[in-house]
Amino acid sequence: MSILSPDSWPFDLNLLPPDAYLVGGAVRDSLLKRRSPHLDLDFVLPRQAVTTARQIANRYKAGFVLLDAERRIARVVFDRATVDFAKLEGTNLVADLQRRDYTINAIAYNPHTGEWLDPLNGRADLERRVLRMVSPTNLADDPLRLLRAYRQAAQLNFAIEAQTQGAIAQLARLLRRVAAERIQTELEYLLDSPAGGEWIAAAWEVGLLQPYFPDATGDRLRIAGEIERAAAAIGDRWPALKREFAQNLHPRFKVSGYRAIAKLATLLPREVKAAETQLMQLKFSRAQMHAAVRTLKGWLRLTTETAELSALDLNHSSPRSLYFLFEAVDNMFPALVAIAVAGGMPLDGWSGAIGRYLDPQDIIAHPTPLVTGKQLMQALGLRGGPQIGQLLADIQLARVEGRIHTPEDALDFAAQCCDRGVGGS
Repeated sequence: MSILSPDSWPFDLNLLPPDAYLVGGAVRDSLLKRRSPHLDLDFVLPRQAVTTARQIANRYKAGFVLLDAERRIARVVFDRATVDFAKLEGTNLVADLQRRDYTINAIAYNPHTGEWLDPLNGRADLERRVLRMVSPTNLADDPLRLLRAYRQAAQLNFAIEAQTQGAIAQLARLLRRVAAERIQTELEYLLDSPAGGEWIAAAWEVGLLQPYFPDATGDRLRIAGEIERAAAAIGDRWPALKREFAQNLHPRFKVSGYRAIAKLATLLPREVKAAETQLMQLKFSRAQMHAAVRTLKGWLRLTTETAELSALDLNHSSPRSLYFLFEAVDNMFPALVAIAVAGGMPLDGWSGAIGRYLDPQDIIAHPTPLVTGKQLMQALGLRGGPQIGQLLADIQLARVEGRIHTPEDALDFAAQCCDRGVGGS
């Protein structure tokens, strides 16, 4: 059923005034025959936009949010739909559409009459699959629209028209005026898109992202653009990883998971504290920061900036080296593999490590303690403190290297370490 059909909406069409028009992404997506699990509708009304929204929210006991009291914009939130109502800007609907960002988003539809209003030939641009600005002034009025061009081009598989690209490059400095939270939202959508890596590189080249990711290099941007193809190749070889690449990492993430985090990690500086600072400035969540930094740590253990990934073969690495690699990357191992393969490392060089990762019983990839800190303290008469943590780490490493196997071995090993007054490694 089309998005334009009132039968697909969570409220009765008769609650809309006859001069209400559907605009924006819903109209665009309906013409492109795109569907989303969550319905997003935007209406413009010449008057009583907030009143209409409140009446619909009250009728269906839905959520009501006054988004902008001055501009008269309100939102009604249903279980699987979000509906925004705004008073039109300007003297009439054509003037309102002429204030929008791109022509493909400046098409209006009256659900009562079936009438279309397309004063900027947005439907023609949809057919040409091109993103064309309404005017440079409109982009400057809300500089987030500059970055949104690259996000929409990635999501829709559109090209950005040449004059529009030129205007964005000239206005790129204005993006710094936009709140970090809004930029981060656009970045998440870009990272999530299969074409996002290439469009992130394009946005960086025109100056939009350089202030936020100053350490990104041409090689790293190239790797970001190859992440999706690398993940596909890995998934074809190991179906279990294909399923992991398709999963969300966390319910609160807007990004889809490992592929998006891999792209993000390629943009970060090769110094953990600096990477954390950049992510904090862009208002990424703690969970997202943890995921990106863990991926970065694994990447740093794999190679230096000048090393040739194509020469790496983990199948010949020692258990000790693999253990520290898995410890560094933690649960972000699939993202690390995607970066490495995107950077040129052969799939065959990962076969042993991936086999370990996919085996939940493997003690190198998924270490489990032979003893707890409490058991160490009780058996050896020790107090809590850094020494206990060091002993546990040494025990785990000795187990990985095959020097101990049982809890009894672990306690004997720890006692020997204490007698020598040194760590067991």
